[in-house]
Amino acid sequence: MTDTTRRNRILVVDDEKNQRELYQLILEDAGYEVISAASAQAALRLYEEAEVDLVLTDFNMTGMDGLALLKELVAREPSVIVVMITAFGSVDSVKDALRSGAYDYLEKPVDQETLLRTVSEALAGLRQLDGDIIGASDAIERVKRMILKVAGSSSTVLVRGESGTGKEKVARSVHRASQRSSNVFQAVNCAALNENLLESELFGHEKGSFTGANAQKKGLFETASGGTLFLDEIGDVSPAMQVKLLRALQEREVTRVGGTKPVQVDVRLIAATNRDLEVMVKDGRFREDLYYRLNVIPIVIPPLRERRDDILALTDFFVAKHSAAEGRRFRGISADARKLLLEYGWPGNVRQLESAVERAILLAETDRIEVEDLPVEIRQANEPSTNFAFKLPPEGISFEDLERSLIIQAMEQSGWNITRAAKLLGLSFRTLQYRLEKFGIKKRGDE
Repeated sequence: MTDTTRRNRILVVDDEKNQRELYQLILEDAGYEVISAASAQAALRLYEEAEVDLVLTDFNMTGMDGLALLKELVAREPSVIVVMITAFGSVDSVKDALRSGAYDYLEKPVDQETLLRTVSEALAGLRQLDGDIIGASDAIERVKRMILKVAGSSSTVLVRGESGTGKEKVARSVHRASQRSSNVFQAVNCAALNENLLESELFGHEKGSFTGANAQKKGLFETASGGTLFLDEIGDVSPAMQVKLLRALQEREVTRVGGTKPVQVDVRLIAATNRDLEVMVKDGRFREDLYYRLNVIPIVIPPLRERRDDILALTDFFVAKHSAAEGRRFRGISADARKLLLEYGWPGNVRQLESAVERAILLAETDRIEVEDLPVEIRQANEPSTNFAFKLPPEGISFEDLERSLIIQAMEQSGWNITRAAKLLGLSFRTLQYRLEKFGIKKRGDE
């Protein structure tokens, strides 16, 4: 986790005491907080116990070596930042480390300047992302570290998350952190266009290929060449379009509508969806081969309810943003209003929070946002309700089915607001969330 309340913490791993203490001394003198381990096994235990921003590990160690440690860390947390130190300069070992997810490698003997520069560059990326992606919770820090890890490649990225979590913002951050940042970023919402319009938008068309095609038009695959193409709501494209996208990804070429000559393209594709593509593949609604082409590097954005530590930071950011846009100056938000924001379930995630803050700024009569300025659904979410009318299920139903029926009714009565439904049922938010997942209960249309 990287924030302004503590120094960056580095885990140094080396079975040679002198080397371990030397790295620790250099890093601590530079202002970093350092913890150390004399073996990979000890490092794994420390990593689980402490908030670590970067791991600096020797390659050649007795027992589990540095490469095995790297692979185990990546398996536990794909976003981990690891810098390897090797005394061999072996091309194969270096390639293995980089392929396995290492940020970089250093050759022994490591000089102080090179060590500090490499560590600083690795952590600077996280600080740079702080302006793009607001929040410092463990959940969102993992997303930031994953962005930095994938930015250096041209591999396809699949961004997963509920509606309103900020999938396009993550895609833009990947682009800005990549070597393609000086080139164009193009975005298209696949769900907003019908199949014919989407095909023309993505692949372009030749003059006269259809009514209204009065001139040749290059598609986004061509205009984004050298840059990044972001396909939002990829789960909504038709089967026919899935075939054409698969070919474009496999062959790195497109054919304009009405054309016959393939056009080579060099584009980094980032796709996003709030749908369960694995279920869609199983049901035959999404091509398995396209799924694997898209899911090369997955980035999962947590919903706002799972990163509650970020709610107030996001709120303050949106207050500053929208008060400036309205030409108003605010002292902030009252304690009672903040309490409501922290307790609300946020089914619409970050997008809903921003909308609530923008509305409050427009309605506020003073220079501080009060409870009465917040949308009614937020104000009423924590009010006790005595109007829960439970419809009795058929006789002979099992206890599990009875519980499931009660939860569904409470969710429907609360408008699928988990916070409100939990209060109706007398459960905590986390308990109800667990039971929803246990029973596989989802709002119709979100399945």
